[in-house]
This record gives sequence, structure tokens and C-alpha cells, in this order.
Amino acid sequence: MLTINELDELDKRILQQLQKDASLTNHELALRVHASAPTCLRRVKRLTDEGIISRQVALLDASKLGAGLTAIVEITLDHQATEKLVEFEQLVAQEGAVQQCYRVSQGPDFVLVIQVADMAAYHALAHRLFATHANVRNVRSFFSILRSKFETAIAL
Repeated sequence: MLTINELDELDKRILQQLQKDASLTNHELALRVHASAPTCLRRVKRLTDEGIISRQVALLDASKLGAGLTAIVEITLDHQATEKLVEFEQLVAQEGAVQQCYRVSQGPDFVLVIQVADMAAYHALAHRLFATHANVRNVRSFFSILRSKFETAIAL
């Protein structure tokens, strides 16, 4: 498995370009990173096979698709045994509106990022996921009023 220390400058240039625009053709990528097309193809395949590139996706504008409310939610469970944590993770993994789920330390057990249409949709989701779940002790929700930065790129 490759680590950051095993990536050379070409690997890093390739990853930086793909983080900006993964829809580049191999030829366009090669031009941007100053390498041959066959070299780029081999490198991207290696980076994918090694798991450095985990997947390529399209980022959608939630507000244009009717999902304009972002909630950041802290969840504290009554019981934190491993099986209870995994059970909660499996519950939220099935919910499409939950975009991210983090198990965290020092404070709540989980932090979720949720994208829904509006407050009514959030209340329905909160009832379905939290209020009816016997192990959820505390829910603390924050609602985004402005997203001033959103990046998916990892600094290399």
C-alpha cells in the first residue's frame, strides 16, 4: 500500500489535477502534468489499485436540487459499547440524507452532516433516526446559514 512519502512529484501533480477535475481525459491530464499519456494512464491505474484514488464522483449543487438545508448534528449515545456504536453507524448509513458520519472523541459520540430539503424534512429524519432509537441520549443540531467554503481536495 502506497503512502504519501512514496508518491513522487508526478504522482502528486496527477492527484492535484484529478482533485480539481476528475473528468479530464487521459490526454488532457498528461498535458497538464507534463507527462506522456501512457505514463499518466499507468500512474492513475496504480494510484487507483493502491487505493489512493478511492473513487471519482460528480459534486452536485444541493440547493438547485431541493436539498438546501444542511444540518450538522452531534449525537451522544447512552451506551458506547463497540456493538452499539456499530449499530448506530449501520442505522445512519442506510439514510441517504446523511452525507457524512464521524465517530469522534471528547464530547459527543458522533457528528453527522445531513442534507435535506427543509426543516420539515429534518424533523421527519430526526424522528425516524434519533427519537425512535432507544440508545440515543442527546441530539444537538446546528443549521448552516452560509457555506463560505467547501473543498474536497486533500493538500499534498
